Amino acid sequence: MNSEKFMIEMKSIQSIYNDKTETELVTSGKFRRDDESFLISYKDSDATGFKGSETEISVTGNSIASIIRRGSTNSDLVIEPGKKHHCHYATPYGEMVIGIYTHKLENNLNDNGGNLYMKYTIDINTSYMSDNEIIMNIKKA
Repeated sequence: MNSEKFMIEMKSIQSIYNDKTETELVTSGKFRRDDESFLISYKDSDATGFKGSETEISVTGNSIASIIRRGSTNSDLVIEPGKKHHCHYATPYGEMVIGIYTHKLENNLNDNGGNLYMKYTIDINTSYMSDNEIIMNIKKA
């Protein structure tokens, strides 16, 4: 299946103890199936805080996803339920290795789009940083 233009609605929720921040993004992007995986890609903007970068999310069933960002900011995150991965993450202030422990990955994608939900905890040097949720809705443009 070739990449087609899709509308991507994404809500990102970051919780640090009792403080919760929500960010919403609606953008056009590409979406396609690649064998057993779905690939979602979009250009980042000021809304995501990573203007000048492009993000690609690859998700296989409910078992694993990767979030790769390239451009002005680079990162490689692995989302795998019940497991912790140490991942590369670059910020405007420097690069670091962060721990990602995934609580939930729910993939309801099909060839026409659908929904994707990811919930994970981030730590830096084993110190708690935040709980994060990403809720995506993808539909043909």
